[in-house]
Amino acid sequence: MKRVVFLFIFPFLALGLFAEGQEDAERSGELLLQVSSLPEAKISFTHSFVFPFLQGDSPMTENNNITLALTAELSPISVNGLFKAVWTPIAFFELSAGVRIGSGWPINLFGADIYGIGLNLSDGGGEAAYSGSAFDALLWKAHIGGTIQFDLAALFPGDWNHVVALSYHEINYHANTRAKTGQAWYLENDDGENCNGFNYYGNFLIGYQMPIFLNMVALLAEMELYLYDTPGREMWGDDLIRWTFSGILSFEITKQFGIAILAQVRTRRNFVESNWEDLHYQSRSLDTSNPQRLEFYRVAAAITYRF
Repeated sequence: MKRVVFLFIFPFLALGLFAEGQEDAERSGELLLQVSSLPEAKISFTHSFVFPFLQGDSPMTENNNITLALTAELSPISVNGLFKAVWTPIAFFELSAGVRIGSGWPINLFGADIYGIGLNLSDGGGEAAYSGSAFDALLWKAHIGGTIQFDLAALFPGDWNHVVALSYHEINYHANTRAKTGQAWYLENDDGENCNGFNYYGNFLIGYQMPIFLNMVALLAEMELYLYDTPGREMWGDDLIRWTFSGILSFEITKQFGIAILAQVRTRRNFVESNWEDLHYQSRSLDTSNPQRLEFYRVAAAITYRF
């Protein structure tokens, strides 16, 4: 427990001391509350520092900067600390890198077990067996990624010309310090199909920004793929891309306060076993004739206060 607390607090102290000596840094804060139609919620606080870096005289380079951000997250089943650095070398492109470290605990909510941490093991008979306890491991992730972005208003200035598009792609490595090679683990009550190793994440967004109360409508497509090679992974569809599609409405209540509403659907795998939900995921058999389906995921809200 002491190790978790130290690793969680140390980056905040280090970056705070560094930023104190940087008089040209632009500082900001963000408080974010996330809730959804699922039994989940998360609150986070982010402190950001923006430093001018290699700025030029052209519109493409005049705002070049480096942003350093520290985030503290708390949910009913987890606690996390995140550090992220973003370099903008040109107006339409960003490079980012970051780390996340945290831990969690299981809870029972109205008779349902919810796992913030723990291993997802097979009981030897093909069924899933949970193994874990509060703060019994650290969960960590490191990533590097890049964003390409476009705003039509950069070519045709005007408050009503903000047709925006962006695409972000990253390679990350995540791990549970308690998990052995090939052992799966839970992260904040997901499907428990994570293994220590490399992963790919990407997204594509197209939207329209407006200078009114409803300040953006957008469509977002997200994709994830496990890059580690688990023996026999094609049998249960571990090698398939997992997609999530979102419709987004963003409202600007004030300059500091905003709300975004998301309605999401996602792809899910089809299995041949009638009792597939009871089986450990590596004991399932993918229906190769109809491997995936699209189903409703959740409605979520992100409430933001910036200062």
